[in-house]
Amino acid sequence: MRLFLLGNGSRPGVVAAADTLLPLLERRGEVVVTDLFQQADLTPHAADLALVLGGDGAILRAARQMGYRQVPVLGINLGRLGFLAEVTLDEVEAVLDAHAQGMCPLTNHIMLECERMGPQAESRPCLGLNEVVIYSDPPLELVEIELRIDGEPVATFSGDGLIISTPIGSTAHSLSAGGPILRQELEAFVITPICAHTLTYRPIVDRSDRRYEVALRPGARAAMVVVDGQERLPLGPADLLTVRQARVHFQLLRHPSRGYYRTLRDKLRWGAPPHYRDAGGAPIDG
Repeated sequence: MRLFLLGNGSRPGVVAAADTLLPLLERRGEVVVTDLFQQADLTPHAADLALVLGGDGAILRAARQMGYRQVPVLGINLGRLGFLAEVTLDEVEAVLDAHAQGMCPLTNHIMLECERMGPQAESRPCLGLNEVVIYSDPPLELVEIELRIDGEPVATFSGDGLIISTPIGSTAHSLSAGGPILRQELEAFVITPICAHTLTYRPIVDRSDRRYEVALRPGARAAMVVVDGQERLPLGPADLLTVRQARVHFQLLRHPSRGYYRTLRDKLRWGAPPHYRDAGGAPIDG
């Protein structure tokens, strides 16, 4: 088995965890690339599995680093939430054993591709796994955004910004802004306004095989486009931003005993009753 060992080396404990894992991985196959600082070009290399150390942010970076040659990912959580990176360091060996026996489910998830076009813009697609966020630049100012889907005018959103999210990203920024939770394997996008200046705007879900076009209203000031919280592109009044489904899918190797709804309950407390406490901090039943 050929392996990538990737991660966020700036996070405490990641480099030490990589040193611990390397002997284990080398007994099981060939570690083709070890890169904890997103410096390596993975294009010339082939692998069967990428182990990613850190948190969900490290997985987002790894997905973008792999580009259009996606490799199945096993996320090893050394962060806080770990919604995608659900395996602990102590569980790695057992999960690799289960994977070798064909007992670990492998799920496929859409990725998005955005491209900025305009007089001063370079026509270079940007790959993302979570979301595209458009907000005012400078921040804390009203931004007015026009949205078209397959060329049809949809709405003008006035507020703090707009999020176009994949199902994986539906539990990230979009959820914080009031968007719905989508099952991660769905092929759809969520469109979520951020603090819209009217009550009539609500998040909507549409198919991922459509073409989403975003532009600023005439006379509007510049805005900023952020992909997965990591890559930033300025959006000028004469620019057009296109968001579409990418031609590759992100592949995630899941823990054999943890289903999606268990992850929602454990990580986000979804569907769980509130925890009441008395004035002294002691739990109250019921």
